[in-house]
Amino acid sequence: MTDPTPHPLGGTLPMLHGGDIPRLGLGLFRTGPGAGTENAIRWALELGIRHLDTASMYGNEEEVGRAVRASGISRDRIFVTSKLWNDDHGHRRARKALEASLERLDLGWIDLYLIHFPVPHLRRESWEVLEEALDEGLVRAIGVSNYMVHHLEELLGHARIPPAVNQIELHPFNARTRSGVVDFCRRRGIVVEAYSPLTKARRLDDPVLREVAEARGRTPAQILIRYGLDKGWVTLPKSSDRNRIRENADVVDWSLTAEEMARLDDLDEGLAVTWDPTDAP
Repeated sequence: MTDPTPHPLGGTLPMLHGGDIPRLGLGLFRTGPGAGTENAIRWALELGIRHLDTASMYGNEEEVGRAVRASGISRDRIFVTSKLWNDDHGHRRARKALEASLERLDLGWIDLYLIHFPVPHLRRESWEVLEEALDEGLVRAIGVSNYMVHHLEELLGHARIPPAVNQIELHPFNARTRSGVVDFCRRRGIVVEAYSPLTKARRLDDPVLREVAEARGRTPAQILIRYGLDKGWVTLPKSSDRNRIRENADVVDWSLTAEEMARLDDLDEGLAVTWDPTDAP
């Protein structure tokens, strides 16, 4: 089947290891196993989204693989991310976990494989497994998630291959300006990915956000997604609802003004709606 969308919705960014990463993706946390995940992926792919973000911990890698194979779209056109879970660190366990993810996905390779959290002690050993997997072609890029500056400095101090991506919680209410992690990544060519860009709906009623949305004839969710894209982040809104997936995808033919971005920047309160790795050892 010929892909009707020659370019991923929202465009792409280059990565350190070569290849490009689509800027707009579908987060798959807690979509769970079963038809819900497969339907969400089918709807996203129909809209031109070509980036699917899963993890072994999400329990839906088999559904992701099945939905990609059923799409009829060439495997090279769909970017799939998965992640190494906390219990699977260390050389032997990490290798076994990676092989299990490859088997569950059954897609030939993983486009981006991340260390999910900066688990102490064994993360260096686990990174070596990711480097080996990249050498062997089992994965096409490797990176990390929930890494702050001190975690990245440690990793860069020993890594043979630097991380291509750092995936962290990002939105106007926590743009990580205090930690400096976004600027750190940019200076080193590490792509920044924003998960939970919609604040798990905790700030969708914020008055400033709603004012900006109403003035633009958009929803608060669309403003939050566009904010991430205008910041230069890969942005991963999560939904398993067809109408919301469509709404979340309608963010690519317009941008926020400098004034609107400044108003949203002023909302930064350091809000963490997920686990906060700031003080993790």
